[in-house]
Amino acid sequence: MKKQIIVAGGGPAGMMAAIQAAEGGNAVTLLEKNEKLGKKLFITGKGRCNLTNACETEELFPKVITNPKFLYSSFYGFDNQRTMQFFEELGLRLKTERGNRVFPASDHSSDVIRVLQKELQKRKVTVRLRTAVQQLCLKEQRITGVILADGSCLEADAVIVATGGLSYPITGSTGDGYAFAKQAGHRIQSCCPSLVPLEAEEDWCKELMGLALKNVAVTLQQGKKKIYQGFGEMLFTHFGVSGPLILSASAYLGKNQKDPVHLWIDLKPALSEEQLDMRLQKDFFRYQNRKIVNSMDDILPKSLIPIVINCSQISPERKVNQITREERMRLVHTLKGLSLHITGTRDYAEAIITRGGVNVKEINPQTMESRLVKGLYFAGEVLDTDALTGGFNLQIAWSTGYAAGKGVCT
Repeated sequence: MKKQIIVAGGGPAGMMAAIQAAEGGNAVTLLEKNEKLGKKLFITGKGRCNLTNACETEELFPKVITNPKFLYSSFYGFDNQRTMQFFEELGLRLKTERGNRVFPASDHSSDVIRVLQKELQKRKVTVRLRTAVQQLCLKEQRITGVILADGSCLEADAVIVATGGLSYPITGSTGDGYAFAKQAGHRIQSCCPSLVPLEAEEDWCKELMGLALKNVAVTLQQGKKKIYQGFGEMLFTHFGVSGPLILSASAYLGKNQKDPVHLWIDLKPALSEEQLDMRLQKDFFRYQNRKIVNSMDDILPKSLIPIVINCSQISPERKVNQITREERMRLVHTLKGLSLHITGTRDYAEAIITRGGVNVKEINPQTMESRLVKGLYFAGEVLDTDALTGGFNLQIAWSTGYAAGKGVCT
């Protein structure tokens, strides 16, 4: 006998869950409150859609920041290799770029959405757009359906909640799934923006707005604990810092905002302090009759020179031949650890993902079914799982969506 399945949310996890549930012979209705499916998926990867990562399956887990053990069953049940195979079998050509990031060969996220929509049609999934779920229908710790925003009721044998988190609210991610989970008695781990730019106290960041730095190293410290060290690219903004390196660092920020947060930027990570000092001495010898502010073009971007000199407590007007060894060593220390006081993160509108969500201890990791309510499933960003950039968060969506879609068939 066919089961009536409702999937709330037409993002990556919801579409995957609907496809798998329908493949199992169920009558599936996919409800999406937006005017089209995959609205957030459309803008991921700057519109190119980094849909997974081509690393070894075992390498997925260290990239998951929150609750990696919970994902063992779903990752191994539908891993990144199977994700790539799934899309290629749907006719989507893929390519792998630096860092094992996997993209559609066309560089268009719309092509990812297109093949998923085609598969939904093939599996005879009923897709209802501009249809928002208002609340769940529950009876004696069992799901019986959903109530829509217009007050009508849709009956169901199972409901998969794949409504996303709070990031990019313009795409419809407004935390609806957390309300549904609470209604069913689930605990929600406190949420905050993640993979998000950081705000800094220092005014000079505004002066450097738009300056991108490549091949730098950063260290993030919260309280007395070093919580992140990484190497890559970053960007200065009018409010602080952004870029791939900073977004990754933000994923490790603790939720206790009382502890002061410091960021150190090593502008010359390839050189030790001794090597950097020798390099400076050579440059200073070459430009000994110049002012120091005019003597560092060979080592730093022009806009960064006065900032570094000021942070080293050296007058920019001093002649190079007047610089003392102590001043030169202060300059070396600044180049190896330009300091920023981090005051917080940007909000959800600029966050790639949400950290926090439905407590995974209350979810069956093999099927994504609620341990509290029979027939209620969760998938994707609504769960308390998050990972670094590079396709890993979308892999969580595909894997948990697949697990939930298969789970309703059992």
